[in-house]
Amino acid sequence: MNESISRRILITNDDGYNSPGLKLMEAIARSISDEVWIVAPEEEQSGKGHALSLHEPVRIRQIDEQYYAVKGTPTDCVMMALHQIMPERPTLLLSGINRGVNLAEDMTYSGTISAAMEGTICGIPSIAFSQEVAKDYAFDLFQTSRNHGLPIVKELITIPWNRDVFLNVNFPLYPDKVKGIQTTSQGFRDEAEVFIETREDPRGIEYHWIGFRRQYGAPKIGTDLAAIENGYISVSPLHLDLTHQKSLATIGNKINKDFSCD
Repeated sequence: MNESISRRILITNDDGYNSPGLKLMEAIARSISDEVWIVAPEEEQSGKGHALSLHEPVRIRQIDEQYYAVKGTPTDCVMMALHQIMPERPTLLLSGINRGVNLAEDMTYSGTISAAMEGTICGIPSIAFSQEVAKDYAFDLFQTSRNHGLPIVKELITIPWNRDVFLNVNFPLYPDKVKGIQTTSQGFRDEAEVFIETREDPRGIEYHWIGFRRQYGAPKIGTDLAAIENGYISVSPLHLDLTHQKSLATIGNKINKDFSCD
């Protein structure tokens, strides 16, 4: 195990400072480090993505020693931890464990992933963790994470990865059906899985709920969607550079122009 990377761990999430997934993440972190800091949202921030509070104050409340709740987004939490709360920078950031998977285009919405992204921007090795859940599941929703979370963290921190890369780990729901671990690429869902449910409030005014149906169809092998669908723990290396390199030349050949040469 890389002792230097696990020396000082920062934990955050988007489900809130008192969520069960955060408590499990804390237990995993304390198994490999004597210095664990928790800086998590005061309230659930699911779907807030990489939002940063710029037009309203960010408030911090201390829950316990090295344990803080932030009235803000997951990105706010990382910013406050690094620049306001912690006397020394963390050597590892663990985000999660989220209640619900973060697969495919979830990555663009997820506060869990955005916290890991912010850590990476700040030069901190960062890993996001999410757990598949089901509404009618009668057992411990986090059992797969409980069984495999610590060994995976120990394994991952021994592997060097690029400074602009962070890891996205997703656990399948059924602990007795886990087949193994797969490194995966980002999948893409069918747009038909999006639904908007319209309701009416007591005053007769319509309001709407946005959601996703769990209908992966036949996801492409090698993707995060396929791994979870087939009972594998998914580990996806993600990077900060959003540039599509192949399009630089294609588009550049059409529009590149030096006005000083006219």
